[in-house]
Amino acid sequence: MVNILKKKHEKRIGSVLTTFAIATFSLQILVLLLFIIQGLNIRQLSLRKPPNFVQMVDGQTVGAIDDLERDPETILRFVSKTMVAMFNWSGKLPPQSIEEVAKPKPDKGIQVRNRNVTTSTWIASFAISEDFRQGFLSAIADLTPPEVFNNNPSQSITAQLIIKRLYPPEKIAPGKWRVGMVADLIQTKRSDNRRRVTSFNKDLLVRAIDYYPYPLSENSTDLQKAIYNTRTDKLEIYEIRNLCLLDEYGNQQDKTGQCLNRRPRSSFLR
Repeated sequence: MVNILKKKHEKRIGSVLTTFAIATFSLQILVLLLFIIQGLNIRQLSLRKPPNFVQMVDGQTVGAIDDLERDPETILRFVSKTMVAMFNWSGKLPPQSIEEVAKPKPDKGIQVRNRNVTTSTWIASFAISEDFRQGFLSAIADLTPPEVFNNNPSQSITAQLIIKRLYPPEKIAPGKWRVGMVADLIQTKRSDNRRRVTSFNKDLLVRAIDYYPYPLSENSTDLQKAIYNTRTDKLEIYEIRNLCLLDEYGNQQDKTGQCLNRRPRSSFLR
């Protein structure tokens, strides 16, 4: 009788242990699945691009929007800032301190295919798509007078881009816009203030770009910071064409790039 009771007791303990082992194993499997799901969620969050926000004229952001949308004023500000920096040639380096504002350092330029462009031009060119940037820099190098880098006041030349008009951005595709610009490139000889004025009327094709994924470290140089800042608007210029129509915005070019239905310059209304 005692043996029978002992066997029943051992059998009951074995059943409880088996149930406990199964429950523990099931719980471990559940925890493992939760860890896998959590890991996948974290990976998706790490790969997700940060949302863009509506960018106001004063730089404030309000509300999340689609990755390909940009505020029209932001696009105009980006185009204006980029083109002015590209074609303002003072012969001096951009100031990096209060002392350099009063006494700027001379700009020796940066070589592009055996010609020099100003440092500000080279920095601003990072707002242009990479496949278009090198060719455009070469064209600017050919346009830049060597006298820009001459420290002799009697021989040096400065240049300034005066934007007369920017047309409202015209959306041509999702995340892509066309902006017309009417401007003059004014080159001035410092010795006698003689000026050479060149019309610079262009169609600029602009597109939205992805979030710039590489934050700057504390040891970044001033040049690296300046280049990084050109990408903060999340826009880039990927093509520049001649602006065909001066008093309207809607003309077309033929296959050779010539303007169709060109109006006389006297018809342009500022």
